[in-house]
Formats: sequence, C-alpha cells, structure tokens
Amino acid sequence: MSEAAVTPFLEAPPTREVPSDPDPHPYLTRLNPEQRRAVEHGVAGGETAGPLLVIAGAGSGKTNVLAHRVAHLVAHGADPGAILLLTFSRRAAEEMARRVERIVRQVAAGRPHLAGAKLAWAGTFHSVGARLLRDYAPRIGLNPAFTIHDREDAADLLNLLRHELGLADTAKRFPRKNTCLAIYSAVVNTLAPLGEILQRRYPWCLEWEDELKRLFRAYVEAKQAQYVLDYDDLLLYWAQMAAEPALASEIGARFAHVLVDEYQDTNALQASIVRALRPDGSGVTVVGDDAQSIYAFRGATVRNILDFPAQFTPPARVVTLARNYRSTQPILAAANGVIARAAEGYAKSLWSERASAERPQLVSVRDETDQAAFVVEEVLARREAGIALKAQAVLFRASHHSATLEIELTRRSIPFVKFGGLKFLDAAHVKDVLAALRWIENPRDRVAGFRVLQLMPGIGPKTAAQILDLVARAEDVKMALGEARVPSAAAHAWQDFLVLIGALHNRELPWPIEFETIEAWYAPHLERLYDDAVVRQGDITQLVQIARTYPSRQSFLTELTLDPPDATSDEAGVPLRDEDYLILSTIHSAKGQEWAAVTLLNAVDGCIPSDMATGSPQEIEEERRLLYVAMTRAKDHLQIVVPQRFYVTQQQGYGDRHIYAGRTRFIPPGMTDLFETRVWPEAAAQPAASPPPAEVVELLSKMKAMWS
Repeated sequence: MSEAAVTPFLEAPPTREVPSDPDPHPYLTRLNPEQRRAVEHGVAGGETAGPLLVIAGAGSGKTNVLAHRVAHLVAHGADPGAILLLTFSRRAAEEMARRVERIVRQVAAGRPHLAGAKLAWAGTFHSVGARLLRDYAPRIGLNPAFTIHDREDAADLLNLLRHELGLADTAKRFPRKNTCLAIYSAVVNTLAPLGEILQRRYPWCLEWEDELKRLFRAYVEAKQAQYVLDYDDLLLYWAQMAAEPALASEIGARFAHVLVDEYQDTNALQASIVRALRPDGSGVTVVGDDAQSIYAFRGATVRNILDFPAQFTPPARVVTLARNYRSTQPILAAANGVIARAAEGYAKSLWSERASAERPQLVSVRDETDQAAFVVEEVLARREAGIALKAQAVLFRASHHSATLEIELTRRSIPFVKFGGLKFLDAAHVKDVLAALRWIENPRDRVAGFRVLQLMPGIGPKTAAQILDLVARAEDVKMALGEARVPSAAAHAWQDFLVLIGALHNRELPWPIEFETIEAWYAPHLERLYDDAVVRQGDITQLVQIARTYPSRQSFLTELTLDPPDATSDEAGVPLRDEDYLILSTIHSAKGQEWAAVTLLNAVDGCIPSDMATGSPQEIEEERRLLYVAMTRAKDHLQIVVPQRFYVTQQQGYGDRHIYAGRTRFIPPGMTDLFETRVWPEAAAQPAASPPPAEVVELLSKMKAMWS
C-alpha cells in the first residue's frame, strides 16, 4: 500500500476554493469543490475514467455525490443500462435511483434523449447477485427456480444435518446450529481457510474441524439437491462465475461503470467481485469512510478501502470529503480527537460551518441506576426546550446495556422504540406464512416444507419427514401429497391444505391473489397457535400490502428475504398510541442515522471497547471507530456518560458485588479539554461522608432521650 494513499491522521486546513469561470454544468453548482472533483473525475475525457476512491467523512454528503456522479455520467453519454450501482440496502439503492432521475431531469432540458433515463442495475450486492444467477443459472448448473434461505432457515437446515450425521449426539457438546452457520459464513465471506477462522474467532471449536468440514460438505450437497441457496451463496456463486474467464468477460461487458457505496463495509468476497467486473479499475468508483468500518463481525474488512488505491496501476485517484453538513464544530473537534489516535487511516479532519458555544459533555455518574435517571432527566428537559423525543437518541455498544434505562423509561411512562431487536422475518407467524409460499414455489425446500406441514394439528416431525421424503421422490407433487397418509387428527386440516396446493401449485391464480389465498388458509392456524393472534395479524396484513408492490411470487420472495422490513409491529416497541417516542439503538444499528441530541451510555473500558473485543490491535481499532460513529450521529447536542461502578451478580468466587470502571481509553486525559465535564447528581462531586462510629451513635441517642 502506498504511503501517499494511507497516512497517519493529520490536521489539514479545509479547502474552500470557488471556481471563477462560468459553470458549464449548472446542476453541479450546489456541490462544494471536493464533491465536485469527485463527480467530474474523468467524465469529460471521452474515455472510461480510471478508478476513483471517495473518502467521504461522516455527514459529508456522500449520497449526494454518488447520485450526481451517476447523473453526470448519463449526461455525458453513459448508457444508464450499463451502470451498476451497488449498495448495502434496498432503500439506499431506491433513494439513489430517485436522486439520479431527479438530477437527470434537470439536465434533460433541451436534451430530449435523456428524458426518462432510469438505472436498470441499482441494488444490494445480494439482490444483484440473485438477478445475475437467475440469468446465468443454466450455464452454471443451477436450477433457475431456486429459492433463497434466510439466516434462520439456513441454520435450521444445518441443524437437520447435524442430527442426520450424528453430530448432535456426541459425548462433548458439538457447536449449535447458529454457531455452525456463523463459522460457515465467515469462511465464505472472508475467503479464509476453516482452520484459520476457527483459530482466530472460534478457538473453542478447533477440536471439531474435521466434523465441521463434513457438516459443511453435506450442507452444500443438501442445498444443491433442494434447489436452495443461502444468503452467502448469492455472492459465492457470483464470484465463481467471475472466476471463469468467458463468463467474467461477458458479465463485465454488461457494465461500463461500477459504483459502490459504503465500500468500507465490503468483505473479501465482495471486493473480489468488484475487481473481477473491472480488472483494470476503469469505470470503478467506490465511496466510503475507513473511520466508519465497524462490521468485522459480518466479515467486512477495513483493508478493502485502505488497500484500494494500490490495487491498480496507476493507483486509483483519492478525493477526500471533509466538510460536514450535520454536526456543530465542537462535536466534530471531539470526534476528530478520538479518530486521530487511530493506528492508520486516510488523513482528514472533519469541519463544519455550524459554529456553537456548546461542547459535548462527559458526564460522570455513580452507577447504572444514576445513569438511567440522568438520561431521563435530560431527555425530558430537552423535550420541554422543543426537541421532540424522536429527535433524540440513546446509543450503546451492546443491546443489554440499555436494560436499566428501559425499566426507568417504562416506570416514567416515556415511550421509546429500540433498534437492534427482533427482525421482521424472525417472527414465528411471518416465517409460517412465508414458508408456505416458499414450499409451494419449491417443493424440494425441505426446511420450508418441514415448517409448513407441522402447522397442521396432528402432524409432527416424523410424519412431516415421511411426507417430504415422498415428495422428494415424486415427479408429481400434487399426486404425492394426495397419496400421503396423515394421522386422523390432521384429516380436516390436510384436506384444506390439499385445496391450497391444488390452487397454487399450477399457478391457477394471479399474483398477489396467491398470497392472499395463503393468508386466508393460515388465519385459523394463527388463531389456534398464538394467544395474541389479533396483534400478529397486523404483520400478515402488512405482508399482503408489501406483496402487492411486487410483480411476481419469485421477486417478492427474493427481495423480502434479501431486504426485509426492520421489525414486527408487536415486537419492535413502537408505541401505537404515541406520535412521539425516544430512540434507543445499538451503535451498529445507528450507523447512517442522525439526531439533534445523542447520549452514549457506558463509555467505560469493558463496554467500549467491549471486553470481548480487545484480543487484537485490529479489534481495538474497530472499537475506536465505533465510538467515532456514535459521536458523529449528533447534530447539536452530545453527551457521553461514564458510570463509576457496575453492579454484577453471581461472580464466581465473589458473589454479587460492585465493580469499578475507568473511562474509555479512547478519551484519555489529554482530550478532556474538548469536552465539558460534569458530575451528576451535583452532590456526587463531594466525597460521601463516612458513617459515624457506633459509640457516637449511641451517645447521640442517649442525648435525644434525655430531652424527650
């Protein structure tokens, strides 16, 4: 990696140059000079531009830059159908596409050939991978009708195989299904050998390396036999296609320009795909911020963005966006101070024209109870000052860190919503309905079939397995199900199920009537299985509404699996009767968001950095970046709370006790001048008085008695 590309953090004066010549592109006039350099890179030369890396600091308008660059390419003759825009969420891709179309409409005045230009290939890595795999499925040995397992379905399939291989019955406890899936996913996404992954991340599983290899081999074979792919396969198969010269050339020729958002969040597999699409880097633009790389637990690696320029000859051009449009300058000064102590990274110092006399606060409290009381007091005070609850957020490193605060908020009747909890597709009733649709789409999907069959009373695992075996051997699914023998307790429900299969298997009903038919079939099962069926029905109704926005069963199943809604109506914590509520969120879930006021809990060693993430310098640096991300979510007010002690229970050898904590190492004493320091409650600033000796207490008691 060249020293010019990556250097230690240095203070650099902001560049504020103003172009003096008449602007040939009036639709770019609102961009600042650095943004404009990124947008115009190599566009007017007549040839496809060389690789570009945009280091976009927090709040620097990266989405706006990416959208303007795409629109600028189109305005200069690029075919919108040959532009590939890769993001990390469907919503981000849709927002980007809307912005591009809006900008192109401005450019299209007097240029009718640009009117109506739309991006044909804007989406997440996984959704684009799914589209390409369907296009090329016959040529790579895939059935085009494959279905996609979400994480829980994939774990369930692994669990079935654990039992079939006898690995669940070993004398020593074999890794559970979710651990097995996490190991498998890490191997796929990091391109690292299994032994290395076990050594680095799962050392307690090292003794099972051979058994895990056997399990994963069976897992791959089962997926192929059942025509299913899991989430990781969408990237793995795409990368394998890119490794075949003929296919790589054909796919690469489809895209003259490849643009990637949030490049610091890519894993090794995703980076290999980008390089395979454009090996020489021509037409490649990646945007990201190494200081916000916080997803190593998903396989992401900060090395992708740090090493990007040196991967090409000549090296990629680097443009840095340091002007922040979100936060006040004192908040940015503190955040700069935190990240400036990082071991390496692209040199930048965020700056803002939003001046303020208010510095971020470092607040010392006695314990978690006082921390919760302090947060509630401050939240209510800001609300009285005109800052809505929804404009305030409380962030934390781990989900359980907010437990005491949640109790206090509930006691004080303050509505809140917590992000980082149960996802929409993880809810049992949602999985029930989708399993029915998946199994009808692909009767070889054993996990989906296993779940659907056991919804009916009287059908257990043994009967379900027998029916699935029958279906797997049959050429006619309807006939096989009609011949299946089910317990008498299931007879009535079975007949209803056969009617459903008859209506949907041959696609006799149009979409989305198919889904509404499944909803009607599922309604009596929902009432029988769940006490809160009325609340859960709201999620099913929401699913019906979502289904109506998709053109087909296949596209609905694919997109919903790859980018599901965030949470269920009954589990998300969103108050149905309150129009305003406080935001609670893990730092990971808060990335990309912003609030007027942010409070960070538990800024102590052991919480941030987490005591589970200090095993290597790389882990500690990621924890530093987590604090930086949390701080840069705040627009106007930032409070970092430091409890002095924590009450812990059932500690071996000690029992229940208080432990004392030190302020996070990422805010050392030399940085405190960037903050306003507080002690709360104010009385806590004075040393607590020692209790009087027993003999004094006795004397005082006698004196009181004398005068009574």
